[in-house]
Amino acid sequence: MLYRIKFNIISCYSDLNLEKPIFTSSQKLFPLSGSSNTVLDNKMGQLFCCVKVEQSSVAMKERFGRYQDVLEPGCHFVPWVWGTQIRGHLSLRVQKLDVRCETKTKDNVFVTVVASVQYRALAEKASEAFYKLSDTRGQIQAYVFDVIRSSVPKMNLDDVFEQKGEVAKAVEEELEKAMSNYGYEIVQTLIVDIEPDVHVKKAMNEINAAARMRVATNEKAEAEKILQIKRAEGEAESKYLSGLGIARQRQAIVDGLRESVLAFSGNVPGTTAKDVMDMVLVTQYFDTMKEIGAHSKSSSVFIPHGPGAVRDVAQQIRDGLLQGSHASHD
Repeated sequence: MLYRIKFNIISCYSDLNLEKPIFTSSQKLFPLSGSSNTVLDNKMGQLFCCVKVEQSSVAMKERFGRYQDVLEPGCHFVPWVWGTQIRGHLSLRVQKLDVRCETKTKDNVFVTVVASVQYRALAEKASEAFYKLSDTRGQIQAYVFDVIRSSVPKMNLDDVFEQKGEVAKAVEEELEKAMSNYGYEIVQTLIVDIEPDVHVKKAMNEINAAARMRVATNEKAEAEKILQIKRAEGEAESKYLSGLGIARQRQAIVDGLRESVLAFSGNVPGTTAKDVMDMVLVTQYFDTMKEIGAHSKSSSVFIPHGPGAVRDVAQQIRDGLLQGSHASHD
Protein backbone atom coordinates (compact mmCIF):
# COMPACT_ATOMS: atom_id res chain seq x y z
CA MET A 1 0.00 0.00 0.00
CA LEU A 2 2.85 2.40 0.80
CA TYR A 3 4.48 1.72 -2.56
CA ARG A 4 1.24 2.55 -4.34
CA ILE A 5 0.81 5.90 -2.52
CA LYS A 6 4.40 6.81 -3.24
CA PHE A 7 3.94 6.04 -6.93
CA ASN A 8 0.83 8.23 -7.16
CA ILE A 9 2.58 11.16 -5.45
CA ILE A 10 5.46 10.92 -7.91
CA SER A 11 2.95 10.84 -10.78
CA CYS A 12 1.31 13.96 -9.43
CA TYR A 13 4.67 15.72 -9.32
CA SER A 14 5.33 14.70 -12.89
CA ASP A 15 1.90 16.08 -13.96
CA LEU A 16 2.86 19.44 -12.49
CA ASN A 17 5.71 19.66 -15.06
CA LEU A 18 7.97 21.29 -12.44
CA GLU A 19 11.69 20.75 -12.26
CA LYS A 20 11.78 21.46 -8.52
CA PRO A 21 9.55 20.35 -5.67
CA ILE A 22 6.39 22.33 -4.95
CA PHE A 23 7.48 23.36 -1.47
CA THR A 24 10.82 24.56 -0.26
CA SER A 25 12.32 23.64 3.03
CA SER A 26 10.66 26.70 4.55
CA GLN A 27 7.24 25.58 3.21
CA LYS A 28 6.90 28.63 0.87
CA LEU A 29 5.73 28.60 -2.73
CA PHE A 30 7.93 29.73 -5.57
CA PRO A 31 6.66 33.03 -7.13
CA LEU A 32 4.46 32.33 -10.14
CA SER A 33 2.04 34.57 -12.03
CA GLY A 34 -1.01 34.53 -14.33
CA SER A 35 -2.02 31.21 -15.82
CA SER A 36 0.87 29.47 -14.07
CA ASN A 37 -0.84 30.12 -10.75
CA THR A 38 -4.08 28.66 -12.12
CA VAL A 39 -2.34 25.54 -13.38
CA LEU A 40 -0.51 25.24 -10.07
CA ASP A 41 -3.76 25.59 -8.11
CA ASN A 42 -5.38 22.84 -10.18
CA LYS A 43 -2.41 20.52 -9.78
CA MET A 44 -2.23 21.20 -6.07
CA GLY A 45 -5.96 20.55 -5.83
CA GLN A 46 -5.42 17.20 -7.47
CA LEU A 47 -2.57 16.55 -5.06
CA PHE A 48 -4.97 17.00 -2.17
CA CYS A 49 -7.81 15.21 -4.05
CA CYS A 50 -9.75 18.45 -4.71
CA VAL A 51 -10.77 19.67 -8.19
CA LYS A 52 -12.31 23.01 -9.16
CA VAL A 53 -14.73 23.21 -12.11
CA GLU A 54 -15.27 26.66 -13.64
CA GLN A 55 -18.68 28.24 -14.24
CA SER A 56 -20.37 27.40 -17.60
CA SER A 57 -18.33 24.23 -17.92
CA VAL A 58 -18.36 20.64 -16.74
CA ALA A 59 -15.64 18.07 -16.07
CA MET A 60 -15.52 14.39 -17.07
CA LYS A 61 -14.72 12.12 -14.11
CA GLU A 62 -13.18 8.72 -14.78
CA ARG A 63 -12.05 5.84 -12.63
CA PHE A 64 -9.26 3.67 -13.98
CA GLY A 65 -9.95 5.10 -17.48
CA ARG A 66 -13.69 4.42 -17.44
CA TYR A 67 -16.30 7.19 -17.47
CA GLN A 68 -17.98 7.62 -14.11
CA ASP A 69 -19.73 11.00 -13.77
CA VAL A 70 -20.08 14.59 -14.97
CA LEU A 71 -18.91 17.18 -12.45
CA GLU A 72 -20.78 20.49 -12.42
CA PRO A 73 -19.21 23.88 -11.54
CA GLY A 74 -17.78 23.99 -8.04
CA CYS A 75 -15.25 22.12 -5.90
CA HIS A 76 -15.25 18.32 -5.98
CA PHE A 77 -13.42 15.55 -4.13
CA VAL A 78 -11.50 13.33 -6.55
CA PRO A 79 -9.50 10.64 -4.71
CA TRP A 80 -6.74 9.96 -7.21
CA VAL A 81 -5.28 7.44 -4.80
CA TRP A 82 -8.23 5.20 -5.72
CA GLY A 83 -7.74 5.62 -9.48
CA THR A 84 -10.20 8.49 -9.93
CA GLN A 85 -9.16 11.33 -12.25
CA ILE A 86 -10.49 14.19 -14.37
CA ARG A 87 -10.35 13.26 -18.04
CA GLY A 88 -11.07 16.80 -19.32
CA HIS A 89 -13.38 19.82 -19.28
CA LEU A 90 -16.24 20.76 -21.63
CA SER A 91 -17.47 24.32 -22.11
CA LEU A 92 -21.24 24.93 -22.11
CA ARG A 93 -20.97 28.44 -23.59
CA VAL A 94 -22.34 29.35 -27.00
CA GLN A 95 -19.57 29.10 -29.58
CA LYS A 96 -19.41 30.49 -33.11
CA LEU A 97 -17.97 28.93 -36.23
CA ASP A 98 -17.66 30.80 -39.55
CA VAL A 99 -17.59 28.54 -42.59
CA ARG A 100 -16.61 29.75 -46.08
CA CYS A 101 -17.93 27.49 -48.82
CA GLU A 102 -17.29 27.95 -52.55
CA THR A 103 -19.97 26.57 -54.86
CA LYS A 104 -21.65 27.14 -58.22
CA THR A 105 -25.13 28.47 -58.96
CA LYS A 106 -27.60 27.17 -61.52
CA ASP A 107 -26.51 29.83 -64.05
CA ASN A 108 -22.86 28.70 -63.71
CA VAL A 109 -21.60 31.51 -61.47
CA PHE A 110 -19.08 30.62 -58.78
CA VAL A 111 -19.87 32.21 -55.41
CA THR A 112 -18.41 32.02 -51.93
CA VAL A 113 -21.08 31.59 -49.25
CA VAL A 114 -20.13 32.52 -45.68
CA ALA A 115 -22.23 30.79 -43.00
CA SER A 116 -22.04 31.57 -39.29
CA VAL A 117 -23.08 28.71 -37.00
CA GLN A 118 -23.73 29.25 -33.30
CA TYR A 119 -23.76 26.07 -31.22
CA ARG A 120 -23.27 24.80 -27.67
CA ALA A 121 -22.98 21.56 -25.76
CA LEU A 122 -26.03 20.39 -23.79
CA ALA A 123 -25.43 19.89 -20.09
CA GLU A 124 -27.67 16.83 -19.94
CA LYS A 125 -25.71 15.26 -22.82
CA ALA A 126 -22.25 16.42 -21.79
CA SER A 127 -20.74 12.93 -21.80
CA GLU A 128 -21.91 12.30 -25.37
CA ALA A 129 -20.55 15.68 -26.51
CA PHE A 130 -17.18 14.93 -24.91
CA TYR A 131 -16.67 11.30 -25.89
CA LYS A 132 -18.47 10.86 -29.20
CA LEU A 133 -16.81 13.65 -31.22
CA SER A 134 -13.11 14.31 -31.52
CA ASP A 135 -13.41 17.31 -33.93
CA THR A 136 -16.68 19.16 -33.39
CA ARG A 137 -15.82 22.14 -35.60
CA GLY A 138 -14.70 19.89 -38.45
CA GLN A 139 -17.92 17.90 -38.22
CA ILE A 140 -20.09 21.03 -38.33
CA GLN A 141 -18.08 22.39 -41.26
CA ALA A 142 -18.59 19.16 -43.21
CA TYR A 143 -22.38 19.33 -42.77
CA VAL A 144 -22.44 23.00 -43.79
CA PHE A 145 -20.49 22.22 -46.96
CA ASP A 146 -22.84 19.38 -47.80
CA VAL A 147 -26.06 21.39 -47.42
CA ILE A 148 -24.82 24.55 -49.19
CA ARG A 149 -23.37 22.62 -52.13
CA SER A 150 -26.63 20.73 -52.53
CA SER A 151 -28.94 23.77 -52.21
CA VAL A 152 -27.21 26.65 -54.00
CA PRO A 153 -26.67 24.83 -57.36
CA LYS A 154 -30.47 24.63 -57.70
CA MET A 155 -30.82 28.45 -57.70
CA ASN A 156 -29.80 31.27 -60.00
CA LEU A 157 -27.47 33.92 -58.65
CA ASP A 158 -30.26 36.44 -58.02
CA ASP A 159 -32.34 33.77 -56.24
CA VAL A 160 -29.42 32.96 -53.93
CA PHE A 161 -29.41 36.57 -52.69
CA GLU A 162 -33.20 36.63 -52.35
CA GLN A 163 -33.54 33.21 -50.67
CA LYS A 164 -30.50 33.13 -48.41
CA GLY A 165 -32.83 32.76 -45.44
CA GLU A 166 -34.08 29.46 -46.86
CA VAL A 167 -30.51 28.27 -47.34
CA ALA A 168 -29.70 29.16 -43.73
CA LYS A 169 -32.83 27.33 -42.55
CA ALA A 170 -31.87 24.20 -44.50
CA VAL A 171 -28.37 24.26 -43.00
CA GLU A 172 -29.75 24.71 -39.48
CA GLU A 173 -32.25 21.87 -39.83
CA GLU A 174 -29.61 19.47 -41.11
CA LEU A 175 -27.13 20.43 -38.39
CA GLU A 176 -29.76 20.21 -35.67
CA LYS A 177 -30.75 16.72 -36.78
CA ALA A 178 -27.15 15.50 -36.99
CA MET A 179 -25.52 17.23 -34.01
CA SER A 180 -28.30 16.42 -31.52
CA ASN A 181 -27.06 12.81 -31.60
CA TYR A 182 -23.70 14.03 -30.33
CA GLY A 183 -25.04 16.19 -27.49
CA TYR A 184 -24.86 19.57 -29.26
CA GLU A 185 -27.56 22.17 -29.86
CA ILE A 186 -27.55 24.47 -32.91
CA VAL A 187 -28.59 27.87 -31.55
CA GLN A 188 -28.74 29.73 -34.86
CA THR A 189 -27.38 29.58 -38.39
CA LEU A 190 -26.92 32.69 -40.53
CA ILE A 191 -25.78 33.29 -44.10
CA VAL A 192 -23.76 36.43 -43.44
CA ASP A 193 -22.24 36.99 -46.88
CA ILE A 194 -22.51 35.90 -50.52
CA GLU A 195 -19.48 36.83 -52.61
CA PRO A 196 -19.64 36.28 -56.40
CA ASP A 197 -16.55 36.35 -58.56
CA VAL A 198 -14.99 39.80 -58.97
CA HIS A 199 -15.73 39.96 -62.71
CA VAL A 200 -19.32 38.83 -62.14
CA LYS A 201 -19.79 41.46 -59.43
CA LYS A 202 -18.44 44.14 -61.79
CA ALA A 203 -20.79 43.01 -64.57
CA MET A 204 -23.76 43.05 -62.17
CA ASN A 205 -22.90 46.60 -61.11
CA GLU A 206 -22.67 47.71 -64.75
CA ILE A 207 -26.04 46.14 -65.55
CA ASN A 208 -27.57 47.83 -62.54
CA ALA A 209 -26.01 51.17 -63.49
CA ALA A 210 -27.30 50.88 -67.07
CA ALA A 211 -30.81 50.06 -65.87
CA ARG A 212 -30.81 53.01 -63.50
CA MET A 213 -29.49 55.27 -66.27
CA ARG A 214 -32.32 54.14 -68.54
CA VAL A 215 -34.87 54.90 -65.86
CA ALA A 216 -33.28 58.30 -65.23
CA THR A 217 -33.39 59.10 -68.97
CA ASN A 218 -37.08 58.15 -69.18
CA GLU A 219 -37.87 60.26 -66.14
CA LYS A 220 -35.96 63.22 -67.60
CA ALA A 221 -37.80 62.92 -70.94
CA GLU A 222 -41.12 62.68 -69.13
CA ALA A 223 -40.25 65.79 -67.12
CA GLU A 224 -39.36 67.71 -70.29
CA LYS A 225 -42.60 66.58 -71.90
CA ILE A 226 -44.63 67.79 -68.93
CA LEU A 227 -42.68 71.07 -68.96
CA GLN A 228 -43.43 71.67 -72.65
CA ILE A 229 -47.09 70.82 -72.15
CA LYS A 230 -47.34 73.19 -69.23
CA ARG A 231 -45.50 75.89 -71.21
CA ALA A 232 -47.93 75.47 -74.15
CA GLU A 233 -50.89 75.54 -71.80
CA GLY A 234 -49.49 78.70 -70.23
CA GLU A 235 -49.02 80.37 -73.62
CA ALA A 236 -52.54 79.41 -74.68
CA GLU A 237 -53.96 80.77 -71.46
CA SER A 238 -51.89 83.92 -71.86
CA LYS A 239 -53.10 84.47 -75.42
CA TYR A 240 -56.68 83.81 -74.37
CA LEU A 241 -56.46 86.35 -71.59
CA SER A 242 -54.68 88.79 -73.92
CA GLY A 243 -57.51 88.39 -76.43
CA LEU A 244 -60.06 89.05 -73.70
CA GLY A 245 -58.12 92.14 -72.72
CA ILE A 246 -57.98 93.43 -76.30
CA ALA A 247 -61.69 92.73 -76.80
CA ARG A 248 -62.56 94.59 -73.62
CA GLN A 249 -60.28 97.43 -74.64
CA ARG A 250 -61.94 97.75 -78.01
CA GLN A 251 -65.36 97.51 -76.40
CA ALA A 252 -64.41 100.31 -74.07
CA ILE A 253 -63.17 102.41 -77.02
CA VAL A 254 -66.39 101.81 -78.92
CA ASP A 255 -68.46 102.72 -75.87
CA GLY A 256 -66.43 105.85 -75.36
CA LEU A 257 -66.78 106.88 -79.00
CA ARG A 258 -70.51 106.27 -78.87
CA GLU A 259 -70.91 108.41 -75.82
CA SER A 260 -68.71 111.10 -77.37
CA VAL A 261 -70.78 111.13 -80.56
CA LEU A 262 -74.03 111.33 -78.66
CA ALA A 263 -72.75 114.06 -76.38
CA PHE A 264 -71.29 116.10 -79.27
CA SER A 265 -74.44 115.74 -81.38
CA GLY A 266 -76.61 116.88 -78.47
CA ASN A 267 -74.48 119.90 -77.62
CA VAL A 268 -73.77 121.05 -81.22
CA PRO A 269 -76.97 121.27 -83.27
CA GLY A 270 -76.71 120.41 -86.97
CA THR A 271 -73.82 117.94 -86.69
CA THR A 272 -74.13 114.39 -87.79
CA ALA A 273 -72.46 111.23 -86.59
CA LYS A 274 -70.23 111.29 -89.67
CA ASP A 275 -68.86 114.70 -88.75
CA VAL A 276 -68.14 113.57 -85.26
CA MET A 277 -66.30 110.43 -86.48
CA ASP A 278 -64.20 112.47 -88.86
CA MET A 279 -63.21 114.75 -86.05
CA VAL A 280 -62.33 111.82 -83.80
CA LEU A 281 -60.20 110.23 -86.51
CA VAL A 282 -58.34 113.51 -87.05
CA THR A 283 -57.70 113.80 -83.34
CA GLN A 284 -56.37 110.22 -83.14
CA TYR A 285 -54.23 110.84 -86.24
CA PHE A 286 -52.47 113.81 -84.65
CA ASP A 287 -52.06 111.94 -81.36
CA THR A 288 -50.34 109.09 -83.22
CA MET A 289 -48.01 111.44 -85.06
CA LYS A 290 -47.15 113.17 -81.79
CA GLU A 291 -46.30 109.85 -80.11
CA ILE A 292 -44.11 108.71 -83.00
CA GLY A 293 -42.20 111.96 -82.97
CA ALA A 294 -41.68 111.86 -79.20
CA HIS A 295 -39.61 108.59 -79.31
CA SER A 296 -36.45 108.82 -81.40
CA LYS A 297 -35.79 105.07 -81.40
CA SER A 298 -39.31 103.85 -82.01
CA SER A 299 -40.28 101.94 -85.13
CA SER A 300 -42.21 104.24 -87.44
CA VAL A 301 -44.82 103.43 -90.05
CA PHE A 302 -44.99 106.01 -92.84
CA ILE A 303 -48.49 106.85 -94.00
CA PRO A 304 -49.87 109.79 -95.94
CA HIS A 305 -49.63 112.67 -93.52
CA GLY A 306 -51.67 115.35 -95.24
CA PRO A 307 -54.94 116.51 -93.63
CA GLY A 308 -56.86 115.11 -96.55
CA ALA A 309 -55.41 111.68 -95.85
CA VAL A 310 -57.60 111.36 -92.79
CA ARG A 311 -60.70 111.62 -94.96
CA ASP A 312 -59.31 108.91 -97.23
CA VAL A 313 -58.63 106.62 -94.24
CA ALA A 314 -62.11 107.19 -92.90
CA GLN A 315 -63.61 106.51 -96.32
CA GLN A 316 -61.67 103.27 -96.59
CA ILE A 317 -62.83 102.15 -93.13
CA ARG A 318 -66.46 102.91 -94.00
CA ASP A 319 -66.18 101.11 -97.33
CA GLY A 320 -64.75 98.08 -95.65
CA LEU A 321 -67.55 97.99 -93.07
CA LEU A 322 -70.21 98.37 -95.74
CA GLN A 323 -68.68 95.61 -97.87
CA GLY A 324 -68.49 93.29 -94.87
CA SER A 325 -72.10 94.01 -93.94
CA HIS A 326 -73.29 93.42 -97.54
CA ALA A 327 -71.36 90.14 -97.75
CA SER A 328 -72.90 88.91 -94.50
CA HIS A 329 -76.43 89.66 -95.75
CA ASP A 330 -75.78 87.80 -99.03
